[in-house]
Amino acid sequence: MDGLKIAFVTPESVPFAKTGGLADVSGALPKSLIGLGHTVWLFMPKYKLVSETLINLRPVDIGFAVGIGDKSFDGELYQWSDPESGLEVCFIGNDYFFDRGELYRNPKTGKDYKDNDKRFIFFCRAVIKACRELGWKPDVIHANDWQSALVPTYLKILPEDGLHFNKTHTVFTIHNMGYQGLFPAEEFPGLGVDEAHFYPEGPFEFWGDVNFMKSGVFFADRITTVSPTYAKEIQQSDEFGKGLQGVLKQRSENLSGILNGVDYDQWSPEHDNLIPSRYNINNLSGKKKNKLELLHKCGLPIRMEHPLIGMISRLDIQKGFDLLEEIMDEIMSLNVQFVLLGTGDEKYHDFFALVEKKYPDRFKAFLMFDNKLAHLIEAGCDMFLMPSHYEPCGLNQMYSLKYGTVPIVRKTGGLADSVIDFDEDNRKGTGFVFEKYHASELLAAIKRAVDLFPRKRIWYRIIKQGMRQDFSWDKSAQKYSDLYYRLTDER
Repeated sequence: MDGLKIAFVTPESVPFAKTGGLADVSGALPKSLIGLGHTVWLFMPKYKLVSETLINLRPVDIGFAVGIGDKSFDGELYQWSDPESGLEVCFIGNDYFFDRGELYRNPKTGKDYKDNDKRFIFFCRAVIKACRELGWKPDVIHANDWQSALVPTYLKILPEDGLHFNKTHTVFTIHNMGYQGLFPAEEFPGLGVDEAHFYPEGPFEFWGDVNFMKSGVFFADRITTVSPTYAKEIQQSDEFGKGLQGVLKQRSENLSGILNGVDYDQWSPEHDNLIPSRYNINNLSGKKKNKLELLHKCGLPIRMEHPLIGMISRLDIQKGFDLLEEIMDEIMSLNVQFVLLGTGDEKYHDFFALVEKKYPDRFKAFLMFDNKLAHLIEAGCDMFLMPSHYEPCGLNQMYSLKYGTVPIVRKTGGLADSVIDFDEDNRKGTGFVFEKYHASELLAAIKRAVDLFPRKRIWYRIIKQGMRQDFSWDKSAQKYSDLYYRLTDER
């Protein structure tokens, strides 16, 4: 079967620019698709960060302009080739929109840039225009999150955009329903589409605002999200669908969930260059050495017989920190130690700083982000906590399984699809799962894990059952590849 030409459109990708898990997906999935025989061009903005870190960008001698409202903005195209994978990266340039300190927020105010709508209108129109100028006709355009949602939209409703792409199919992936690209109604004319499209049952209107994600859901040929369970959840209630559950349900026949993969070259205790001691399923001695190193870095006393719980997260209510607030004293009353790494809501910064003062021999908070420390936490902890209110996919629970760090998670989204609750009767399972979003349920799950920790034969069984799980990108990429072929076969 011949490979396909795929345009992968994303607002961020490692190693160029990252704010969240989308960047990890965008950095790994295209390379895995190339491994399956496809030709992939990745399109993203040329942020200030990109300009500062990539010295061998090639300017492409094409010119195009994008009209937004009554103004016109010139666009530039730069390319960079990955010699290892063969991935071609196309950076959309415009210094007015993208030469800024952060990707989406003003670093001085901590708030979203007021012109984010115009910035990503420009980006989406520019991707389409760049393909036309280059004469490149992809078989599939795969757009990601609200910042790219207008690409499938424009191909359907602007005739001049759709003509070049008459044989192109579109896929739109939702990575988190919590971020939809909402803007005031008065900004609608900047989209450059007929105002007749702005009505409640239409592709843009959302409780009086303009919703970019809604348009992608409305017009993409296929919609995916990042786990099978999350695909079901977002159609069922406002809690998960965030107001778009009705539109998603209308497209249910074209909506599916594909669990994100893990890059085991980066996240595996056998290959990890960022941890002091590597180890594998047949020899776990390195895990103990990493625990000792982590306790030392935390300044905590060495208590190897007590479980060390880890957590790496954005400090946000979505991640279950309201539950932790309720029961932190009860957790600390158990024979455990706890290390937290993350930044986010200031009230949680304050809360965990107080917990650290109250329990200096049991709790350490690193209120920052440090990639090397994140790897050490995965390798050195005994348990990993993810009590999320909702979790589209989650990656840390899959990292934890591979590192033999037993996850404690809520049964939601990708957590439900990747962690199997341990059943003591049949000795099957890879972690500890609770269902109801209640602090008492979370505490009960933690107690179950802590009670089993001293029973080493059972504990090592849980560890090894987790380490045998395979969440590699190869499996996930194959599912995307199958989806692309089904689309192109429908021509």
